[in-house]
Amino acid sequence: MRPPDPEAAEPEEQWLERAREAAQRGPLGQHTHWGGETQARPVGGDPAERVRREGEWLRDRGLEARFFCGGGWYLDPDVAAVVADLGYVDTTATAYRQAYLAQGAPRMELAEPAWLRLEDGRRLLELPATHSLGMLVRGLARPLPPIVHVHFHDWDLVDRRRVAALEVALRILRLRRRPLDLAEAAEVAAAEAPEAPFVVESAVREQQAPLAGHADG
Repeated sequence: MRPPDPEAAEPEEQWLERAREAAQRGPLGQHTHWGGETQARPVGGDPAERVRREGEWLRDRGLEARFFCGGGWYLDPDVAAVVADLGYVDTTATAYRQAYLAQGAPRMELAEPAWLRLEDGRRLLELPATHSLGMLVRGLARPLPPIVHVHFHDWDLVDRRRVAALEVALRILRLRRRPLDLAEAAEVAAAEAPEAPFVVESAVREQQAPLAGHADG
């Protein structure tokens, strides 16, 4: 859940009531929008500081989040370090690239769960989203990864056609994979996931750019 934005005067008490109800239904996670309600990715400042501030705000109010997902799929080394400090499992990575992101926008792509090796030597468990709702519907007849982590937004649930598609897709998926909540999936991944270096896409492109320029010349 995205914590309330004080700059937008979003009501804290109403949010806390909903968050406590959500925590009774399943594992709770922190979802940071660096630009407030309408701007998910960072627009300036220190992205890691905001993640830490919101994580501490949650704990000060008795909420124990266990997972993190960066708004707009944003993740960088400093944010990852704070996510590790807070003891979270990260779920920001995806197995696919979002078409709306600018070329080279910082993001993490992983096809399966992994223990990411951070710059300070620590490890961060990553549970990437493997499918969007549309990808799941189209991919059910194809081979699936061992852990299928489906991503959809809350606004998908106000569209009757998308709700119907989600219900049918999950019923079919249940025939091929044992249902797990996020905490159970993290437990399985923690025992089985390989290690992988922490590399965001923008850093990979920066390293490759001189070589590409040389080849063109």
